[in-house]
Amino acid sequence: MKAAIATGLSLLATASAGEELTVYAPDYFASEWGPGPAIEQAFEAATGHDLTYVTGDLLPRLLLEGARTEADVVIGLDTDIAERARATGLFAPHGVDTSALTLPVEWTDETFLPFNWSHLAFVYDTDRLAEPPASFADLIANDGPSLVVQDPRTSVSGLATALWIHEVFGAEAEDVWRGLRDDIVTVTSGWSEAYGMFTEGEADMVLSFTTSPAYHLIAEDDDTVKAAIFPEGHYVLVETAGLVADTDSPEAARAFMDFVLTPAFQEVIPTGNWSFPAAQAGDLPEGFETLDMPDRVIHLTSPEAEAARDAAVAAFEAGLR
Repeated sequence: MKAAIATGLSLLATASAGEELTVYAPDYFASEWGPGPAIEQAFEAATGHDLTYVTGDLLPRLLLEGARTEADVVIGLDTDIAERARATGLFAPHGVDTSALTLPVEWTDETFLPFNWSHLAFVYDTDRLAEPPASFADLIANDGPSLVVQDPRTSVSGLATALWIHEVFGAEAEDVWRGLRDDIVTVTSGWSEAYGMFTEGEADMVLSFTTSPAYHLIAEDDDTVKAAIFPEGHYVLVETAGLVADTDSPEAARAFMDFVLTPAFQEVIPTGNWSFPAAQAGDLPEGFETLDMPDRVIHLTSPEAEAARDAAVAAFEAGLR
């Protein structure tokens, strides 16, 4: 009888214990300087589930693993690659009330849930570039500032840039890249390498985000880094989370998706990911109010971005050839 009671208590404890949750995330997200550790701690405290990040390049891994994926949730898929992730058939509707969203664009995607966003921008240092270009036309003009950009074939921000230029200039996008060719110091495979070159003084401007100056201001007490604002409009990049349909931890996975738009998650984003939270509930950290912001935003839904991708990348390749 005692053995039966002990077994019953053990089974009850196991049934009520939190689930093991595996979240695929980009390297930057789960790094010690990213938002992942604080989000992990807050989620585990709130739900009792045990969260583990598996980091790396998300889309290639999902395409390779297919139905064999060990992910329960995938976080960090941006709107420009989400359609290819959706086409795998791995994801279920997120099922989260999105009425709290504070994005600058309307959100209708029922599969991918946004958690942060920012505008693309060319960033400069006022100590090195006193008169930055005030428009794309200025940027393209002869003897423009030296630039570092990212490759749209390997970089999230690089693809977003190609889509931005394609959306603004259409059939003339190739000519725009050709106009920038002599000013581009190099094309890097990713954002980190490009931004490092900029901070080391190897270029006047770097393709980054309107929120990048917040890092320098808040973390380094440096107000010299700014984003150049163009009247043609700025591309909005939104990062999302997705629920894997065949998750082995459905309770934990659903709990995580429900957690994404809560203040406990969203308050980590501004200084954890140096981006705007998707559901801003209170004031942003001091310093964000000083950021230069565009009057016009440009956004492509995931299907629209996928439809434009080949032409945008082709314009980049032809223009820089």
